Amino acid sequence: MSRAENVVRPMHILLIEDNPADVELARQCFCESRIPNEVHAAPNADTAFAFLRRTGQFRNAPRPDLVLLDLNLPGIDGREILGAIKCDPGLQLIPVVVLTTSDADSDVREAYRLHANSYLRKPADLDEFIELADTVCTYWFRFVIQPPPARPSLTDRGHQVV
Repeated sequence: MSRAENVVRPMHILLIEDNPADVELARQCFCESRIPNEVHAAPNADTAFAFLRRTGQFRNAPRPDLVLLDLNLPGIDGREILGAIKCDPGLQLIPVVVLTTSDADSDVREAYRLHANSYLRKPADLDEFIELADTVCTYWFRFVIQPPPARPSLTDRGHQVV
């Protein structure tokens, strides 16, 4: 029996993306995946960290199994968010996949330098995006063995680690 057949709950994906049309497109494409999933969206760093740290209105939010991160965000950009996630002991084990329109060598290098788990360019074609969504889910939720969540830290109790 495969790990996908053992999935008893939808896998939770946090999409950090400011463009509402891209959020809706991603939700529709990930809905087509053979692996049950639920896409949660955050349009900016403040919302993303509230969700990840389960504070305020996100007190009961599920811990994401995967973060999809756009690099080009208003205010605090995706690079800064990636760096902050990977430096936070309570969050650093959550896989972060950069999903962006940029294929610039400098962006790819910087994302991996900041410990992105993967770097994907957003497909322009709908069928390719559906295929990418299914491939991402299959890879991360069926084949990858992820570490168990970190022990509760200050970030898990609603306090920020400084």
